[in-house]
Amino acid sequence: MRRLNRKKTLNLMKELDAFPKVPESYVETSASGGTVSLIAFTTIAFLTIMEFMVYQDTWMKYEYEVDKDFTSKLRINIDITVAMRCQYVGADVLDLAETMVASADGLIYEPVPFELTPQQKELQRMLQIIQSRLQEEHSLQDVIFKSAFKSASTAPPPREDNSLQSPDACRIHGHLYVNKVAGNFHITVGKAIPHPRGHAHLAALVSHESYNFSHRIDHLSFGELIPGIINPLDGTEKIASDHNQMFQYFITVVPTKLHTYKISAETHQFSVTERERVINHAAGSHGVSGIFMKYDISSLMVTVTEEHMPFWQFLVRLCGIIGGIFSTTGILHGFGRFVAEIIFCRFRLGSYRSTSVPFPDGHTSNHLPLITENSTH
Repeated sequence: MRRLNRKKTLNLMKELDAFPKVPESYVETSASGGTVSLIAFTTIAFLTIMEFMVYQDTWMKYEYEVDKDFTSKLRINIDITVAMRCQYVGADVLDLAETMVASADGLIYEPVPFELTPQQKELQRMLQIIQSRLQEEHSLQDVIFKSAFKSASTAPPPREDNSLQSPDACRIHGHLYVNKVAGNFHITVGKAIPHPRGHAHLAALVSHESYNFSHRIDHLSFGELIPGIINPLDGTEKIASDHNQMFQYFITVVPTKLHTYKISAETHQFSVTERERVINHAAGSHGVSGIFMKYDISSLMVTVTEEHMPFWQFLVRLCGIIGGIFSTTGILHGFGRFVAEIIFCRFRLGSYRSTSVPFPDGHTSNHLPLITENSTH
């Protein structure tokens, strides 16, 4: 009874077979079919390798939403070298309402030579090359996001010749926390002093001839410090052409949540425009000499997520490649054989020319003569 049920099951499965088997005696092979098969297998292997490389790669997905976090503090990471002695310059932040002056207690003033060593110049040149490429190829930003934490910070390497050059500049580096409102981080002459009516710097004791706001921005970022992320102002160097010169940077900060397979962090991207001018009150160019970075916080927040192709999608694409190549090559091969048969068939018919057979009455026949037994002897 079991054998009978098993035979019925096998017969039922055979009837449901969607892939009928052709006996080998009915299969005809040809050199053209073998050539097409070889081309098909080679193409399938090549496209499979390419598809596997695409499957291994990842891409960045950008999503935008309104930033609802307006109570937290904003961290500013700074590493700027100014071509003036540390006792002559002061750095602080003034917010939009001009009622709160953020003390720059988190900043370190370090006397250093303004001239870079060959190793430091090489790093700065590399940063400038990357910045120029980022302006041309915006897709490189995705590569930088995915490679976060792989490279070191953009801070210059330590000097090897500290004893050979006297410190004629001041490196201001560190971080400070401010409210998430528009503000102005600036470096100008004299230290900031508390004033009941506003904001003031003690600049009366500094000689006008000692003003030199040539500067180099090794690093400037907002939010969590992520090594390997290159910001728009990293590697910037400006040389002042006059003692009374103002450098202005207008920055728009965009809150960013970064989620990759290596890190998950809350940072900030920013765009910047620059302007510089010489202060000349007689010519109508008013202001204060120094470096001013005016930043504004965007109301939108960007979520950057690294995504990967699902395995099921990879299998579907792979099946599409294999089935599509087999079907396409089969159609092309069949069409080619059809055309070839038509051409050769006409060629063969043209090779049999008509012959004329004379009759006794003088007429001729264009039909081929019949072959009889008597004619063969």
